[in-house]
Amino acid sequence: MTDQLRQVGGGRSMFEGFAPKLAELTDDVLFADVWNRPELAPRDRSLVTVAVLAAGGDSAQLEFHLGRAIENGVTEVELIEMLTHVTLYAGWPKGMAAMAVAKKFFGSGTP
Repeated sequence: MTDQLRQVGGGRSMFEGFAPKLAELTDDVLFADVWNRPELAPRDRSLVTVAVLAAGGDSAQLEFHLGRAIENGVTEVELIEMLTHVTLYAGWPKGMAAMAVAKKFFGSGTP
């Protein structure tokens, strides 16, 4: 999978002067290491990440990872279908909240 787009984090740009260790771990461990391991393609990691964020009710991180998923080749239709599927396993309120973030992200009007 060496032809895959290298995944890069934004921890330092967000938190370097405020929370330098978190910035370092975000960029050097989460993105530079884990996101770039060859055992899963970035597309697959994006699907897993969006599903976990939706299931956990972590809407604050969801918009960023929807964008990352699109960059990694996941389509809008696939993301909507995946969120619908997750809703039935993770719970209606979490799924509805995640879908509202997706609707806003994809520009389909006010959630």
